[in-house]
Amino acid sequence: MRNRKSSNGQLKIILFVGAIIVALCLTVFGLSKVKPDEFHKASVIFIVDSSASNAKELPEQTKVLKQLCSMLDPEDHIKILRVSEKSYIIYEGSPQSTSEIRKSLKEFTKIDSDEFGTAYGLAIEKAMTHSLNLYKNGYNPAIVVMGDLENEGKVENQIHWDTFPTDVQKMKDQTDGKFAMMFLFAAPDKLDYVKEKLGPVLGEDKLIIGNKAGAARQLSKFLGAIGR
Repeated sequence: MRNRKSSNGQLKIILFVGAIIVALCLTVFGLSKVKPDEFHKASVIFIVDSSASNAKELPEQTKVLKQLCSMLDPEDHIKILRVSEKSYIIYEGSPQSTSEIRKSLKEFTKIDSDEFGTAYGLAIEKAMTHSLNLYKNGYNPAIVVMGDLENEGKVENQIHWDTFPTDVQKMKDQTDGKFAMMFLFAAPDKLDYVKEKLGPVLGEDKLIIGNKAGAARQLSKFLGAIGR
């Protein structure tokens, strides 16, 4: 009887240990099949309208710009392009460099009385070049346009809407469909025109628009467009 009880006890221990081993194997196997979300760093090129026609809205626009920067990751890369009659970079680096961004916006978005017009076309062309270069360095590229979208000044520097969708399609193809755009603060009729022209190219997920009444609400949607 004692031998039989001893054998039964040993059998129970063996079965218990075996069950634990099987459970551990299943857990490890299951975890090996679970892939953590991959983080993709993003490049965001901001185009900020510093022309006289947009001066009234500029403070709110820069506020939203800084808000978006605070939502980006330190590994992301941003450039801020000032656009009026000319367009050029006023900041590039980490979106988390709050003080430098604030100082750059304050210093370099002042109205220049010698400038006339808004070279949106030129600015977007430069932004696309920067975006493509950053994509080649591993960034998901995006362009954010903040301004009234008024076509003013030299015709050659304006957005040519008859060819612009083709340029965006080319950019989309060159970046494996990862390219995104957001247009904020323009009048609703202008944003509707943007949607009409670029919607068929970028789709709902990669084209975000927002007038001044709802610009801040579009930021979370933009994060989704760049893979967050």
